[in-house]
Amino acid sequence: MKSADSTAVLELQEIVKRYGNLTAVDGVSLSVAAGEKVVVIGPSGSGKSTLLRSVNMLECIDGGHILFEGRDVGYVTRKGKRVPDAQKNICRLRSEIGMVFQHFHLFPHMTVLGNVMEGPVTVKKMDRAEACELACMMLEKVGLSDKKDVFPATLSGGQKQRVAIARALAMQPKMMLFDEPTSALDPELVGEVFDTIRALAKDGMTMIIVTHQMGFAREIADRVLFMENGVLVDSGKPADFFGSCQENDRISSFLSRCM
Repeated sequence: MKSADSTAVLELQEIVKRYGNLTAVDGVSLSVAAGEKVVVIGPSGSGKSTLLRSVNMLECIDGGHILFEGRDVGYVTRKGKRVPDAQKNICRLRSEIGMVFQHFHLFPHMTVLGNVMEGPVTVKKMDRAEACELACMMLEKVGLSDKKDVFPATLSGGQKQRVAIARALAMQPKMMLFDEPTSALDPELVGEVFDTIRALAKDGMTMIIVTHQMGFAREIADRVLFMENGVLVDSGKPADFFGSCQENDRISSFLSRCM
């Protein structure tokens, strides 16, 4: 393992993920600094979502190291073999790195407030009154205080996704991962979710965002990464990446179809 970058909150070193004979992520290395907004783009099937899920240990990697705040996390060595760490330690990592998915995965039998409270109560063993206060604060943050007592079935897709963001924030993470958070939404609902992410960015939240929305990527990113066939092809600042000076023909071709 290479030495950790002391300035990075998250560092991925040569991450490899295989599904049988298919290599979905092929030796990707990445450092993310505190407060940085990194956007990952690329064609479908390029390994973007798999890479994101690997960061949060929703996928077991086949090679490489994940370092969070300088700590090698997710795996331990037993009898000379590298295996996933104890579930309690993986749960601790997930509480520090929140994740929002394409689909909302809200509990339909719980109210909006109950959904947001569930993690702090169940995982962090927080007192219910304290968890309720925290959940109300997070719902206010995403503009849904008035929906706390309703059930998810009564919400629009954009509202459901904002509840999912509030639920992740209720775990008080140090970093957020967004896996195509608007891909399941009708176009008119996309803006309200992006507004919520913009507010988090303004507050200084460290984020990695996978998206097909190039305009949003250009606006919010400190750095843009392009993946294809499991490989990190190139990265750069948005002005350079989306500008006329883009020299990579493959990236130029991709962007011309998406913008």
